Amino acid sequence: MAIAIRRAQTTWEGPLASGTGLIRMDSGAAGELAVTWASRTDRADGKTSPEELAAAAHSACYAMALALRLGEHKAVPERLAITATVILDESGGVPTIVSSHLEVTARVP
Repeated sequence: MAIAIRRAQTTWEGPLASGTGLIRMDSGAAGELAVTWASRTDRADGKTSPEELAAAAHSACYAMALALRLGEHKAVPERLAITATVILDESGGVPTIVSSHLEVTARVP
């Protein structure tokens, strides 16, 4: 049985290069997030990208997992700072996430 089920929806209008999308998460935590091909491959200009959302998810998930494991060893962290860097590149001519790198800074007594 699943611990949680989360959903998000994206609507896209227009061709890839000049079209626009809106991402909505069922939680409502982030409101509507605009996404474009340019925000994905060039400049963000206040819009997000699938890679930025993947980086946010990866860093948050890792922070929680690390806090859990440290706590199991009686080393409750005072602060964890996780930065995820997701890289989009071409693989076989197709845009592909090729890596997600985590940088971790921790203050653990």
